[in-house]
Amino acid sequence: MNNTPNLPDTEQQRLQALDSYQIMDSLPEEDFDELTKMASQICGTPIALITLVDSSRQWFKSKLGIDVQQTPREHAFCAYTITDPSGILMVSNAREDQRFAENPLVTGDPNIAFYAGISLQTSEGMQLGSLCVIDTIPRTLDEQQLWSLKVLGKQVIAQMELRKKLLLLSEANRRLAETNQFMQQFATAAAHDIKNPLTTISMSTELLTRHLNHSGDHKGHKLALTSLNSAKTLAKLINDMLDYSIRPEILTAQHESIELGSFLRRTVSMLSIPENVQISYPEAKIEINTSAIALHQIMINLLTNSVRYNDKQTCLIQIDCVIKDDLVNITVCDNGMGIRKEELERIFQRNVTLNTSDRFAQSGTGIGLATVKLLVEKLGGQISVQSTPGTGSAFTFTISSKKPALRTIRKSFCNKKEVMKAQ
Repeated sequence: MNNTPNLPDTEQQRLQALDSYQIMDSLPEEDFDELTKMASQICGTPIALITLVDSSRQWFKSKLGIDVQQTPREHAFCAYTITDPSGILMVSNAREDQRFAENPLVTGDPNIAFYAGISLQTSEGMQLGSLCVIDTIPRTLDEQQLWSLKVLGKQVIAQMELRKKLLLLSEANRRLAETNQFMQQFATAAAHDIKNPLTTISMSTELLTRHLNHSGDHKGHKLALTSLNSAKTLAKLINDMLDYSIRPEILTAQHESIELGSFLRRTVSMLSIPENVQISYPEAKIEINTSAIALHQIMINLLTNSVRYNDKQTCLIQIDCVIKDDLVNITVCDNGMGIRKEELERIFQRNVTLNTSDRFAQSGTGIGLATVKLLVEKLGGQISVQSTPGTGSAFTFTISSKKPALRTIRKSFCNKKEVMKAQ
């Protein structure tokens, strides 16, 4: 008579599910051992096991009362348990059961007479193994003991799920660490690669400035001086970025006092702004305390988007600032293409693009606004947007400032609740 247990109908999927837990041949763990001990005490048996059944063997994740770590699958009582539709197998006297009477585990060590197993079933219905109790004398379990064994079986699966999630989280953290290391190395290399030609540009521009000054070409001298100042500003920004790539914590740790108006003008001077773009700045002098490099990146991205996604004859950009307590509210408002209502909630998600080409017939990468959101949050604030398609958009973000500043600023040409129509 062939007493080998049948394979489950979903054997291949079951084995894949078991493999996903990465638990076979793992070291003993106290959380599982406690459940095994509790099962033994509740059922009054000298042996209790948490078993997992793969393609060829029955392996014990936790064991009490036996020394072996595994048995062949064809000898495993639990191989029958995982095929039972009820998920429960109870054998009162294995010596009188034709399925097990000649089983080496019955005729030899550990001399099984009684077996009761609860199938360990995943939420997808895959039977991975069992929580079982074993005795060397014939017996049975009462209703309360069987109910308790079922509850403990659910706890075993819960522990396996938790263990799996922790492993996945650990792996995700490892990959994130590798990515961060790569990005740090890339940013460092890129910053160094940019610094070398920029130093040459600065030196050449400085020589040109002196030459034009001596030659009496005042207009040329003024243009060269503007280029030199922009190169110096860019060099400082690159140095700050290099420092940040090496020590990211400086983004929130190294704050400095900034006069917003002059800061914004320096930022704009680093951009390529078409002649039809008009940018308005806060008129009052406003002092804030924040990370200059982070604010640079935020403003460059928002201003660049306002220019790129503008289809009007005259591109109007209004920058306003209101400070209340230690919270700085900055709004960048434009009269551009606008954003549809159903897309407003998605634009700050990474890798989300709106399939809209800019004025230069180029599409976005979906990285910029996600980075802006991250930087704003690092500075202790939030960002939001209000927009009307064909009329324009108003991006408002807050950042924390240690030093209170001016409370009232002139009224913006952009109402935050309704963006004005293009003039």
